[in-house]
Amino acid sequence: MNKLTHVFEQKAKNILTIYATAGYPNLNDTPKVIQALDQNNVDIIEVGIPYSDPLADGPTIQATSERALVNGMKLDVLFEQLNAVKDTVKAPILLMGYYNQVIKYGLEKFLIKCQQTGVSGLILPDMPFEIYRLQHQSLFEKHNQKVVFLVTPQTSDERIRAIDEVTNGFIYVVSNSSTTGDQNANFDEKFLKKINNFGLKNPFQIGFGISDKNDFEKATSYANGAIIGSAFLRVLEESTDIEQSIKTYIDSIIG
Repeated sequence: MNKLTHVFEQKAKNILTIYATAGYPNLNDTPKVIQALDQNNVDIIEVGIPYSDPLADGPTIQATSERALVNGMKLDVLFEQLNAVKDTVKAPILLMGYYNQVIKYGLEKFLIKCQQTGVSGLILPDMPFEIYRLQHQSLFEKHNQKVVFLVTPQTSDERIRAIDEVTNGFIYVVSNSSTTGDQNANFDEKFLKKINNFGLKNPFQIGFGISDKNDFEKATSYANGAIIGSAFLRVLEESTDIEQSIKTYIDSIIG
């Protein structure tokens, strides 16, 4: 069974997903960060693939991507790192990146590498939904890769239903109309209530602007789980002891 499916079968609420940029703060920190998140009971680990033009990312994630690229992070390096930890990490690992990165690498080659290195699914915010459905879906399924699409307050009801029909991971619900990285949660509560009452067949998680325990609890009052990215990266930026900093931060959210 795909690990991501297992998470949602075992736990319906209060699912915590943490985003970390691959190759940040240092090139070889990624395995350490993944293992520390797993050991501190993070439910899902989202690893960002550094990119020079990250359309959906705010300044914090952009800055970490720039540093990771300078550090020398590349897809083949990331796959080597993931392969090194795949047998010891119980949480599902998702890769978050951009469609051009995957196409440039070679879609099936990329999906094969994901399957070989224990990746459970992909978040590609700019992958055209219709192209996925018509051209790529069978390849994703062949290599046991769940797909996660984003919906925002601007997404039409018709498109939300179409995404729900095709999605086989979870739906990523953007909490408001922004990029990532706002240090203050700004929930569009009317939109979140609508999603909560939509009757989705897939679980959904809320992301963007979630930083602390209060944000997490508010987000999970609407959804199955919540995704924290920029706030966690700021913890890493300020850390002198990655493992301890991760433990302290995760304890502050779910402890």
